[in-house]
Amino acid sequence: MNTSTPGLEQSLIYIRNLANCPPSYLNDPGRKDFFEIVWLQNEFPLHAIKEQEEPGRGDWIYLIPPYRVHQLNKAGKNGILLSFKRDFLEEEDKEFYLDIFKIFNIQGEFSCLPLTAETAVELSKIYTLLEEEYLEKHNSFVILKALLKVFLLKLIRIKEHVFTAQDVNQKRVYEFMMLLEENYQLERNAAYYADKSGFSAKRLNQILKEKLDKTVMQLIHDRIILEAKRQIIHSENTLKEIAYALGFTDRPYFSRFFKKQTGQSPEEFQKLAKNHIESKFNTLVE
Repeated sequence: MNTSTPGLEQSLIYIRNLANCPPSYLNDPGRKDFFEIVWLQNEFPLHAIKEQEEPGRGDWIYLIPPYRVHQLNKAGKNGILLSFKRDFLEEEDKEFYLDIFKIFNIQGEFSCLPLTAETAVELSKIYTLLEEEYLEKHNSFVILKALLKVFLLKLIRIKEHVFTAQDVNQKRVYEFMMLLEENYQLERNAAYYADKSGFSAKRLNQILKEKLDKTVMQLIHDRIILEAKRQIIHSENTLKEIAYALGFTDRPYFSRFFKKQTGQSPEEFQKLAKNHIESKFNTLVE
């Protein structure tokens, strides 16, 4: 495997220290096809933490899915970047494959995992082996793939702990988000999710309001809007085609829904997103 390819089009995996991450990567249009793991080390987080106004320095892992709407501004940060394409995963291993999509998408645009000192040490051991193999002149695709899988399995375990260790309702939220991710394209009725979760719609809404300050329907709408934004930015489809792909019966209905949820029409979002990508490609914006 040639890891020195200038462009990303022919690469399946890309590893860099954030301090040495070249603009050629940050601005490469092929970057949208990659899962990105950004590991900030002894840094402040890049996003607001609801429970804590001023979090201290620490280790934070950001999981950013392909075809994301936003980008993370990593300039000047201490840490590492690990990117890989979907093709680098074993699709035959269905359970693992689904787990990867879940941990990268459960919070929508990106997920953030705070690492304890112990989990940071554990991950560092695996990452060191992965980086050493990556830097080998004649590195092995098989070894890289195996080491990446071990690293990802460790992240899956960490993330499950973060989402389920706090209290029983946090676990219920995690399970709801998994259910939503798998079904939002077809099921948009709160009663469906309540039934699958084993609660009344009222109780499920109480739990979600307590933990996320949103109802079932608000979270369903958020997920639809996120997918709409992704398709507007990254697909070649027309707005009419995107509307139908997302289950809307006509384009005007989709436009009204989009504007009600975001405050702007799909056309306005498309124009602003295009201008933003051209001028500030490597930033995280609302």
